[in-house]
Parts: sequence; C-alpha cells; structure tokens
Amino acid sequence: MRVAATIAYDGTDYFGSQVQSETKQTIFGIFEAALSSLGIEFRVVASGRTDRGVHATGQVCHFDAPPHWNDLKRLKRALNHKLPSAIHVRSLKWVDEEFHARYSAKKRTYRYILKVGESNPFEAPYVSLVSSLDLQVLQEKMQLFIGEHDFVHFMKQGSQIQSSVRTIYSAFAYKHKGYVILHFSANGFLRSQIRLMVGALLALDKNSIKEQLEGSKIHKIKPATSNGLYLAKIKY
Repeated sequence: MRVAATIAYDGTDYFGSQVQSETKQTIFGIFEAALSSLGIEFRVVASGRTDRGVHATGQVCHFDAPPHWNDLKRLKRALNHKLPSAIHVRSLKWVDEEFHARYSAKKRTYRYILKVGESNPFEAPYVSLVSSLDLQVLQEKMQLFIGEHDFVHFMKQGSQIQSSVRTIYSAFAYKHKGYVILHFSANGFLRSQIRLMVGALLALDKNSIKEQLEGSKIHKIKPATSNGLYLAKIKY
C-alpha cells in the first residue's frame, strides 16, 4: 500500500535530504531509519533533493507500507515519536500504486527568506542577511526568470541531467513581518538553481541577468547561502 508523506524539516544540522553512504545524518537517512524501526523497509522516494542546510515546510515523499500499518493516524504518531524534533511528518495519505513523489509532481514551489539589517543568533540559521535591498528593482529582475529558459548557467556544474531547460511559472517578492520573501514556482529546478538565481538577483543588474540567461555573456555568480531556502510546496 503506497503512502505519500508531507514532511517539514530544519536542514541546519543535516548533510542534505538524500540518503548517503558516507553519513547517516541526512533527512531521509533518518526518516528511513524511523520507518525501519517500525517494520517498514523501503527506500523512500522524495519529490526532489535539498542540499545541506536547506529547509522544507512541504517536502513530499512516498513509501510502501505493509498491510498491518493500515491506520495512518497511528503511523504518523509513531513516526513523529521516532523522529528528531528537526523532522516532522505533517500528513500521511494513501495514494495509487502508480504515484511517484518525483515524477508525478506538476509544480514545485520554493521560498527564499532575506532580511535587511542585523541578524541574531536565533534566526541566523533560517534567513539570509543583506545590507540593503530595493524591492521594486528586485521584482523587475525576478520577472526575467519567468517562462521557459535554458538554465545551464544557473546550475551546479557536474550535474547529471538530460536537459537544463525549465519553466518558471511565477517569481515575485513580498515583505512579511520584517522579512523579504522570494517566491519561485516551476515545473522543476536544477541543482543549486534557486541559490544561483538569488545570488544573481543580489549581485547583478537586469542586463547582466538577461545576458546570463541568454548565454551571450557569462558572469561569475556566487550562490546565495542555503540557510534562507525552503522547499514550500509540491503540487500533483
């Protein structure tokens, strides 16, 4: 019986979401261990990977549960009891056997949180600090990303992919309780794509970003820090 799980996590102390042979300290390494302790032996499939230090409020994964775990409310309680406080199961639901957390996804939404001014030790792992920001100029630059583009110059080098073309459905910024939230929704994202886009938004002017997208002139971009990035929602 296939189960889709929506989970939230604080990625600060984890080496990304993907299971690794070198360390057990990954989000799904810990999640699979919790499942195993409950008699569910399954390699969890996630909607996508998040890098070290990246957070999630709406990551989705799937796994197959044995028949004796037919009470999902009970399974959710059991999992959250086993998991550390940094990882929390928000919901579990039955899905068709054909459901695939990654390949069935239609839209992925991320948010990046910026703060202008001084940070403090309690929010430093969760927001990216900037010295100044012009929201109107930022909005204008973000509009350049909307549509179908080849993001080959906005991805981590060495990524194994079939195509670097992605479609951005929406990209905008807004203020919320003293923070500036950057919203990105797309059919998919390349590895480190959002961090590189945010890095470009903070360092380059509109013309330079356009050149980077078109490939007419390549600019060196430093990716934005991982701590401000959140996987917010997956739509199926």
